Amino acid sequence: MSIGYQRVLLKLSGEALMGSLDYGIDPVVVQKVASEVAEVVASGVQVAIVVGGGNIFRGIQAAASGMDRATADYIGMLATVMNAMTLQDALEQMQVPTRVQTAIAMQEVAEPYIRRRAMRHLEKGRVVIFGAGSGNPFFTTDTTAALRAAEINAEVIFKATKVDGVYSCDPKTNPEAQRFASITYGQVLSQDLQVMDSTAIALCKDNQIPIIVFDLSQPGNIRHAVKGEPVGTLVGGSDTTI
Repeated sequence: MSIGYQRVLLKLSGEALMGSLDYGIDPVVVQKVASEVAEVVASGVQVAIVVGGGNIFRGIQAAASGMDRATADYIGMLATVMNAMTLQDALEQMQVPTRVQTAIAMQEVAEPYIRRRAMRHLEKGRVVIFGAGSGNPFFTTDTTAALRAAEINAEVIFKATKVDGVYSCDPKTNPEAQRFASITYGQVLSQDLQVMDSTAIALCKDNQIPIIVFDLSQPGNIRHAVKGEPVGTLVGGSDTTI
């Protein structure tokens, strides 16, 4: 397999791991993701993963229902660790060495997040899954993805979602919605396109980390993205052009 990138960060939403379920983790989706990650790792690509927890618990929704926001966010962080460990198990069943590192200490089940250790794992061909978000409430796992990508010197962030790219508006409610092949950080922010939260976009812009948004459910999309083939929407570049 030809390689377009050497070190990538894959951002998986918790919702993407639900598949067709209403709640929880779809083992079929997890196995599919693990299989595609295993393929790109075998080709020599270094892969780090940040996983969300929205399939188990969404802190923002709980806060809206009256729960203390910080408490809700901490519970959400624990949900991401459950997803991370599930994905780790699927990868290791495929003989892919994997480490889970968490921003909240829980040494019985995972390593603490240590930047140099994470980079060493990647250099040795291990997949590193970052759980528990950034360890701080009020920050999303999208922001964690941007932060970790900058810390480990990832060349790109792959945001795997349930949609096939970035649209001018919600394609489910507006059939006239336009899908962008590429768009700048500034346009994402000015048009409030909800690719990632504004903090994550600003971090990516400041560190010149491109974001590729694509549909996780399409077989081979992770492989295509790693090879540098056109897939989904590319966020990055100058703010003077699309």
